[in-house]
Amino acid sequence: MNQKYIFTSQRLGFRNWTETDLPEFAQLNADKNVMQHFPATLTEKETSDFIKRLQQHYEKHGHTYFAVELLETGEFIGFIGLVYQEYTSAYTPATDIGWRLKKTAWGKGFATEGAKRCLEFAFNHLQLDKVIATCTKNNTPSENVMIKAGMKKIGEFNHPKLIDYPHLEKCVCYEMFIKTYSNNL
Repeated sequence: MNQKYIFTSQRLGFRNWTETDLPEFAQLNADKNVMQHFPATLTEKETSDFIKRLQQHYEKHGHTYFAVELLETGEFIGFIGLVYQEYTSAYTPATDIGWRLKKTAWGKGFATEGAKRCLEFAFNHLQLDKVIATCTKNNTPSENVMIKAGMKKIGEFNHPKLIDYPHLEKCVCYEMFIKTYSNNL
């Protein structure tokens, strides 16, 4: 396996972030279509700060929302990974699985493939007991990825970080336990 990747799936390589990711990640975070289920697009400075937080999270926890590349070409397509969330809700604290891909990577099964591989990493390598996933209630594509990855819906909640954005505040939560994951093998 290529040493730059922490792990791979059939078509994707998962790695920690580098400073060289900033231009492409900033472009992705500035895309209004990509960011339609978030309060706003991100500036280059906000993206740089986000990368630093993701790097720090990896150092502390051994996982992050990993930078993801296509194995065939090395093209950066966004992130898929795991981040520990501590905001106040009925479902947290917990490790969350999430993804954000550039538009040219949509509709090709990359998010589902990556989510399944990250769940495998979470349960087999990190030895986590449970992983959750959340998205805004109207983010049907992300919710479909959760379902295709084998996660089960456990409820809806008002996200405390989205209280100032009423059109985004209502979110769904899915989860998977290691027992469920093991039974599906």
